[in-house]
Amino acid sequence: MSSPRVTLLIARARNGVIGHGNALPWHIPEELQHFKRTTTGHALIMGRLTWDSIGRPLPGRRTLVVSRNREWSATGCERADSVADAIAMAAAGSPEHPDISRDEIFVVGGAQIYLAALPHAQRILMTEVDLEPDGDVHLDAPDPQQWRAVTREARTSSIGVGFEIVDYRRI
Repeated sequence: MSSPRVTLLIARARNGVIGHGNALPWHIPEELQHFKRTTTGHALIMGRLTWDSIGRPLPGRRTLVVSRNREWSATGCERADSVADAIAMAAAGSPEHPDISRDEIFVVGGAQIYLAALPHAQRILMTEVDLEPDGDVHLDAPDPQQWRAVTREARTSSIGVGFEIVDYRRI
């Protein structure tokens, strides 16, 4: 089997905010539906703070949590020492998760995990949210010298917030 594609799945506001108080600084139902549709059937890699904000394993997905604390554990997920280790674990598959695809692995946050995963990524699937909320976690936009947008899908949510789902590929 060839190596799986590593995709960063990011929701980012116009001002670069991706989080506030260990949560998303917005609630856009259509963006959450996009997340669920995109990630179901795949492995998710996240940091422990992102795990804490979700608080449970997501149905139909394999959850790998990167934590430096070797004693940390949570029901329904696997701990990895690093993003590279989590990618290797996801690529190897798991007898406990025989139905989970190994063709694409999704990295879902937070900022430190995104930065650690960036050298491994071939794709960034970013929801660009048309808001400028307060936040304590920021992430730069993809570097146009390294990433090219191959598709853009503009939408307006049922709550009136505009957003675009942009598929970036490494150049």
